[in-house]
Amino acid sequence: MDDLPSGYRRATPDDAGPLTDLVDIAGEGLASYLWAKQAQDGEAPQDVGRRRAIRDEGSFSFRNAVVADDGQRIMAALIGYPLADAPEPIPDDFPPMFVPMQELENLAAGTWYVNALAAYPESRGHGHGTALLGVAERLARSAGKRGVSMIVSDANPGAWRLYERCGFKAVESRPMVKKGWDNPGSTWTLLMRVF
Repeated sequence: MDDLPSGYRRATPDDAGPLTDLVDIAGEGLASYLWAKQAQDGEAPQDVGRRRAIRDEGSFSFRNAVVADDGQRIMAALIGYPLADAPEPIPDDFPPMFVPMQELENLAAGTWYVNALAAYPESRGHGHGTALLGVAERLARSAGKRGVSMIVSDANPGAWRLYERCGFKAVESRPMVKKGWDNPGSTWTLLMRVF
């Protein structure tokens, strides 16, 4: 897709630092919690995130990202990808913390899934979220998907306002399983906008 709005572009491996920050912001610290568990000796959680961001494959890869770039810095990012039309069964050994989210994602089969959408605090309120959701819709349509989906925490009212303003509707919710992750939320909700 080459028709991105002015000021937006496909991410590159050089964007790994900001992508790592923004994924952690979008996930309300869940990413750094998980990365800390994967860190090797002498490695910070963000080092793990950057290593994952520069991969060519995987859901958190620069290849799945579009960034807002004013020529001096990254201000916001969208990370997403098309979901298969039929979900895979959740394996018995799937980490319990992720079962509720995977159950919700499975309900969104056949959509283009927003894995992360975030702006740095100083860049909020400038329309990046709305513009990036527009990019997600164009990507979904070009991939032949039936809509756009995402999962949001009940502790993120700003994200809820944005998504509802852009026509997303709540589909289903699941209680969070935290396993030591410190977050004020209690529920994950699948939101969708179907075409």
